[in-house]
Amino acid sequence: QVVVDFERLSEHAAAFQGHDVGFCCLGTTRAKAGAAGFVRVDRDYVVQSAELARAGGCKHFVLQSSQGANQHSLFLYLRVKGEVENLVQAVSFDRCTILRPAVLLCKRQESRPAEWMAQQFLGVVARVFPTAYSVPVETVARAMVASVLQPGVGKVEVLENGAIHELGKA
Repeated sequence: QVVVDFERLSEHAAAFQGHDVGFCCLGTTRAKAGAAGFVRVDRDYVVQSAELARAGGCKHFVLQSSQGANQHSLFLYLRVKGEVENLVQAVSFDRCTILRPAVLLCKRQESRPAEWMAQQFLGVVARVFPTAYSVPVETVARAMVASVLQPGVGKVEVLENGAIHELGKA
């Protein structure tokens, strides 16, 4: 494990050398970082990490994005997620897997009241419709690893929430 300064990521290029696979779950919130900070973390840092990983020999990049990601969205969050998906694909890894989970079910250290309320509601909904609106973070992590261990179905593979649930069972 190497700690890097994302504001000076290029100075840490050695940390990205010699890895066959890269996993990226980097992100923040607009409330925490402001709109410009959100874009910097969720798009710019992710793309720079992908570029450094590719330059360091990474063949397969696995990116956690978001359900509804769309570069043309009117919503900043979904637009940035769509933009970063396209930019990471343009890095031209031998293989790129993009996971688009719905609401992540997890325990957080910081307080996010609206997210907490959504998780409580979606936790109940998940009992009836387990793959529709949410996914436990552990399932996403298992799906990310499983995506590397199985043959790809093309140069770029996009896994929506239902596929994440299926793959995360492995």
